[in-house]
Amino acid sequence: MTIGLARQALAELIGTFALVFAGCGAIMVDATTHALGHVGVVISFGLVIMVLIYAGGLAAALVLRGSPGNVAHVGATPPSGSDGQACLWESVLTFFLMFVIMAVATDTRAVGEAAAIAIGGTVGLDAMFGGPITGASMNPARSLGPAIAGDDTAIWVYIAAPLLGAAVAAAVYQFLRAEARPHVAEQSPAARDAA
Repeated sequence: MTIGLARQALAELIGTFALVFAGCGAIMVDATTHALGHVGVVISFGLVIMVLIYAGGLAAALVLRGSPGNVAHVGATPPSGSDGQACLWESVLTFFLMFVIMAVATDTRAVGEAAAIAIGGTVGLDAMFGGPITGASMNPARSLGPAIAGDDTAIWVYIAAPLLGAAVAAAVYQFLRAEARPHVAEQSPAARDAA
């Protein structure tokens, strides 16, 4: 077995162990103590996935740091301007990405390749014009590992701005989508029954 394959197998073992231990463990704890409830179990699964994603990002950044060394800040995304400018830009870039994701995820006409093209195109567009300013992270998981391994300049921007941009995009999209739907009182009886 090659060292690369052994590392991949070990990473898979650790990830699966953590997922089952925390997630299924939460189900067992709730069944025994009734202390967590459905929401507690769901949060446990979500948190373990989040931790594994961040740990996977850090592991990848450390492998890169150990391989070619501290080249280009290990791919970290320090801003080229002020923290405030980077926060604004990252929020807007993430807004665009989240808005497109929500649109293709909820529109039945955008499936498969069309969704992939829309999302990939948005990432490409954001990176094309926003990359020189902020690195166009749009995702805390993309920035946290390289920041720890290479350059943690303005890391708060790359955690806070994507959360802000995604939250605003979700709210705006929900507002626009609600406006496009007829209100229950305006619908025919058959449409109300189908809803």
